Amino acid sequence: MADVSSSDTSQSQPQFSQPSGRKDSLPMMGGDDSTYNEQKETCVQYFDNWSEINQVEFVEHILSRMCHSQHGQINSFLKPMLQRDFISALPAKGLDHVAEQILSYLDAYSLCKAELVCKEWQRVISEGMLWKKLIEYRVRTNTMWQGLADRRGWIKYLFSRGSKDYQPIHSFFRKLYPGIMHDIENIENNWRSGKHQLQRILCRSENSKGVYCLQYDDKKIVSGLRDNTIKLWDKNTRECKRILNGHTGSVLCLQYDDQVIVTGSSDSTVRVWDVNTGEMTNTLIHHCEAVLHLRFADGMMVTCSKDRSIAVWDMQSATDINLRRVLVGHRAAVNVVDFDDRYIVSASGDRTIKVWSTSTCEYVRTLNGHRRGIACLQYRDRLVVSGSSDNTIRLWDIECGACLRTLEGHEELVRCIRFDEKRIVSGAYDGKIKVWDLQAALDPRSPSAALCLKTLTEHTGRVFRLQFDEFQIVSSSHDDTILIWDFMQPESDADMATRQTLEEQLTTGPRSMSRLGFNEQIRLPSSGGNFPNNRPYSPE
Repeated sequence: MADVSSSDTSQSQPQFSQPSGRKDSLPMMGGDDSTYNEQKETCVQYFDNWSEINQVEFVEHILSRMCHSQHGQINSFLKPMLQRDFISALPAKGLDHVAEQILSYLDAYSLCKAELVCKEWQRVISEGMLWKKLIEYRVRTNTMWQGLADRRGWIKYLFSRGSKDYQPIHSFFRKLYPGIMHDIENIENNWRSGKHQLQRILCRSENSKGVYCLQYDDKKIVSGLRDNTIKLWDKNTRECKRILNGHTGSVLCLQYDDQVIVTGSSDSTVRVWDVNTGEMTNTLIHHCEAVLHLRFADGMMVTCSKDRSIAVWDMQSATDINLRRVLVGHRAAVNVVDFDDRYIVSASGDRTIKVWSTSTCEYVRTLNGHRRGIACLQYRDRLVVSGSSDNTIRLWDIECGACLRTLEGHEELVRCIRFDEKRIVSGAYDGKIKVWDLQAALDPRSPSAALCLKTLTEHTGRVFRLQFDEFQIVSSSHDDTILIWDFMQPESDADMATRQTLEEQLTTGPRSMSRLGFNEQIRLPSSGGNFPNNRPYSPE
């Protein structure tokens, strides 16, 4: 063996004698431990003098000559060496904000588990207020969380809104999260069981009784009545704040935004009103019979009429509304329209649903299936849901025109229908409001008997119109009432006591947490944003 200190380049690598009959193999060391240790020490000295590249190349060469079982032993040796507690290491280098950013991408279940790793991880989560940031993310991206934040009052502690006198600490938000999840679960159970608080508005029409249409937001309800008036109600006190007069026939349809109310009437006109002052600012005269429905959005309005036509309008402002195109094709009154940036969808007493291009106003296709006239529909994404005087509700794929499901249960004409991501709510001339499971309805394996979750029967006349959100249904009827069905019960003492139990469940595992929605993968920004202003709910 050459001397390690030799300067001869030919001696820069260790030299081993080669046993005969085995090329490129290492010498057999036998059982002499002293010889092995001496040779190992020599090899280590050579190894230490090499560059990192040469060291890696040499180890790769050694590994390639080892058997699978030896690789397993090497792997077991390397595994703990490769593990690094990077979360604990980052603050030591002054990078606490990086550790917080990494942990802020965790969902609720994973964040809870991360708290249990060690005290340093728990400190990073606590000082970074990551439970607060998770709640803020939910409020920004989920309408139910937005509504709960306002209704329960804890919005004041989010997005740096809290007073300087009281800024809740991390543990407050750590306990608040499972309480919110319990609140959401209670609301979902109330929808399924029909448990609600009912508020009733008596419209007290002097002549003809009946409320044909409505729209609401957190503060007000705007209703169109059979007695030719539009009435604005304070949603909290249920008092009538303003009456708009001008139509000479029943008000059959309406929609409002933060600037205008647009109404259609059996007097064949469309009228535009200032939402704040109640002043009438425009009257559109085009249809020759009753205006049965209308929709407007993004500078465009679509109206339909008993005269079998559909009118498409350019709507630049309350006073600058011009007719763009008239769509003709239905063979009976056009009862309802809806649209987005792709399609205009119309339904008629001729039993058909017609689809038109929004951009060109050209006819696209017809959806056939209802056995009698169609009274209502809603269109969103690829889904159209329609209600008919054949007493059924149908779900359609707008792209291919296929009927995906037929819902049966109403005993008379289905007059109004709305849906969101979870449920369909329908009202009919039998005086009943039915709540349906939308996701089950879209699953062909679901039995028909499981689709209707609950039937609500407080109205004493035909149900003309309804809207709903995550917490309530607001409906109107021929019985001259507006009903508010509130599924968010006031928090009871028992509910508050349950929070402790749910906090314990937060650490029990994925099965219990998935039931409460803790297994969702989310992307959470590192800092809070502005909470959006209240806006009217999607109109009928």
